Amino acid sequence: MLKRILTIFITRNREYFRDREAFWWNFIFPFLIIAGFSVMFQRGPEPEYKFGVVPSQAPSAFGQEAVRSVRESGLVRIVEFADRREALEKLRRHKLDLVLEPTGPPVLYWINRSSPKGGVAESLLVKSVCDPAETARLADGQAVEGRRIQYLDWLFPGIIAMNMMFSALYGVGYVIVRYRKIGVLKRLKATPLTPFEFLAAQVLSRMYLLLITNGIVYAVCMWIFDFRCEGSYWDLLAVFCLGGAANIALGLILAAWTESEEFANGLLNLIAWPMMFLSEVWFSLEGSPEWVRVLARLLPLSHVTEGMRRIMNDGAGLGDLTFEISVLSAMTVVFMALGSYLFRWMKS
Repeated sequence: MLKRILTIFITRNREYFRDREAFWWNFIFPFLIIAGFSVMFQRGPEPEYKFGVVPSQAPSAFGQEAVRSVRESGLVRIVEFADRREALEKLRRHKLDLVLEPTGPPVLYWINRSSPKGGVAESLLVKSVCDPAETARLADGQAVEGRRIQYLDWLFPGIIAMNMMFSALYGVGYVIVRYRKIGVLKRLKATPLTPFEFLAAQVLSRMYLLLITNGIVYAVCMWIFDFRCEGSYWDLLAVFCLGGAANIALGLILAAWTESEEFANGLLNLIAWPMMFLSEVWFSLEGSPEWVRVLARLLPLSHVTEGMRRIMNDGAGLGDLTFEISVLSAMTVVFMALGSYLFRWMKS
């Protein structure tokens, strides 16, 4: 049995490495995403709000001090305009969060009430122009220490997990459907190879390729973009392998019986794209409707993304990820059992 599994394992690996386009795309695609976001979101403190400053007929030292104060907060980017109408038009279109004219006191400013960031921008300005002693009398602020996590640091584990998901689903599901369509599975049925041995070889082959391709992508991105892993690399590898196994097993279910490549591609897209957007790869689901978060917890990519992110950014260990590990393990077993049960050498 092991010899037959090894034969299929080696054959599938050779087929993959001969497909140069697919091989290199698995490296280029995630790297381009990381590189693109690194340009859009520069590392280091990045201002969250944009204030437009317009010229005043009666500028004052108080107003100039207010502009300097909000600039030095590190949260505001000052954009100067020669014309007030242009600045207000950009404010209406949500391209600015606040428009300020350095007069006063009082300082003259405008905000867009329909902008979610307008109220926060107004609070920043008010804090800058108010007496610090009076503010301290009305509110007592406390601080906690923590490492600043940039969006790119938060995004990176999700990109690795997403690349793993696409490679697992399409690399197993689509390939098996193609084998069935061109008659490869029909020929294998005539050999002593059992469905379990064939599927086991496919899972092992894809896991081996996932580790190679994503390992290289991870190492190159860590070297170029100086990402950090606060936790153990062994823990990170364990969570990655569990997530890979769950997604590979899910791909087996989708490829269990159909021989239509178009239908299989539609099924894979139906699973992969919602999973990518609901698994917090790009953005957090905090504050979203409860049913959306419940649906997200049913997807394997959510748990592998959460696990990898907590290990890399928070230094969590496997003991802290009991829920994610349990869910991924259960999904792998259930998906593998269901995929093996549904598998057909030829479409019935």
